[in-house]
Amino acid sequence: MALASSSLPSNILPLLLSQPLQSKTPFPVSASFPSSISPSSNRVPGMRVSLIDEIPPNAARRSSDPQWRGGFSLGVDIGLARTGLALSKGYSVRPLTVLKLRGQKLDLKLIEIAEEHEADEFIIGLPRSLDGRETPQSNKVRAIAGRFAVQAAERGWRVYLQDEHGTSTEAVDRMINLGVRISDQQGSIDAYAAMMILERYYSLSGKEVELVLPKSLELQEKLRRGPPEDIDFI
Repeated sequence: MALASSSLPSNILPLLLSQPLQSKTPFPVSASFPSSISPSSNRVPGMRVSLIDEIPPNAARRSSDPQWRGGFSLGVDIGLARTGLALSKGYSVRPLTVLKLRGQKLDLKLIEIAEEHEADEFIIGLPRSLDGRETPQSNKVRAIAGRFAVQAAERGWRVYLQDEHGTSTEAVDRMINLGVRISDQQGSIDAYAAMMILERYYSLSGKEVELVLPKSLELQEKLRRGPPEDIDFI
């Protein structure tokens, strides 16, 4: 069965090429990496959180060493019916596509897209309520992230969770500012929300992400070896 996805309207991408990386995030930037991040009490079995400085995200590596060569980051906004994707290497972020897939089909498509775009990490948005607490949707996202992290780790790819509170509103504002037609906004908002997640992640140099580790020690070791060097990185 063919894997379905819906690409963004062609008239949107030219508007984005000249847009600098920016973020409206209201969250403070930490002065340094925390030595550890406490695991959530409602995480699903098989997931745990490790030291961020042990397996640092690309944003942190690039912030500390501008010459570091690594892959792209894939932003993922998981919704009830659709999943938005965005892509970045830290200098600019662009919405990529919207997938209408669930379960294993979604996992396989994410892997396919990561391979196509040379991404080696996934920044998945974690929903939170207005008061900063996790929601029932947060549990679902954690379950999806935990399942997918196993497949990603087989390839040495990392999965991180990033607080996505407010990114949907930011996505609408960004589309309006870019002049995206109202008729195109509904089909693109998930990808733009993923873009806002990535912008927040890079603006904070990856300092507020939560690393998702598979239970297998063998897979954890694959992650500790770090992402492969990208010889084409400039």
